[in-house]
Amino acid sequence: MEFINNLIDFILHVDVHLNNLINMYGAWTYFILFLIIFSETGLVVAPFLPGDSLLFAAGALAATSSLDVVWLFILLSVAAIIGNILNYWIGYNVGPGILQKKNTRFFNKEYLTRTHKFYEKHGGKTIVIARFIPIIRTFAPFVAGIGFMSYGRFMFFNIVAGIAWVGIFVFGGYYFGNIPTVKNNFTLVIVAIIVVSVLPAVVEFFRHRRKSKG
Repeated sequence: MEFINNLIDFILHVDVHLNNLINMYGAWTYFILFLIIFSETGLVVAPFLPGDSLLFAAGALAATSSLDVVWLFILLSVAAIIGNILNYWIGYNVGPGILQKKNTRFFNKEYLTRTHKFYEKHGGKTIVIARFIPIIRTFAPFVAGIGFMSYGRFMFFNIVAGIAWVGIFVFGGYYFGNIPTVKNNFTLVIVAIIVVSVLPAVVEFFRHRRKSKG
């Protein structure tokens, strides 16, 4: 429970905590941010780590602190891209083991076949859109790997999505994070970013639920 409370506090006051990291670790802050973004995108067990809000806050602080916005953009784009690559290959290597399993109540090989077909047809769009949705972006490359989405296709959209995601939030924070209205209500802005990011998934969930009931 304490971990959850600390995590929520970190996310809601990410600008304060990030500023403390800069004061404590200086240039090592780049490495810490790299690890967070890499873990959030590359490890299925870490979807709870901050992504959008952290990038926005890092960009905002880059406009007023010793962080360099160009280095942030480059390093965190690399972290996002290789994180997804790791996640993809974990899923890809898990796939054959799943194929050897017998059909059970919770697993049917037909689902995996459908997943593969879906990712070959819509995988590029899914990888790009999922990048901007918390939690889902952690699982999308893993599922793409399980569904054996072709690696070349995956990599193209992974690179495009990773650069776009980091660029939009880092430079968004850099250019808009220090506007007085935004700066004085930073926690509300972070909440708004989270809500807007999660909203498409929530809408799709209820739309699908209503459709299945109908």
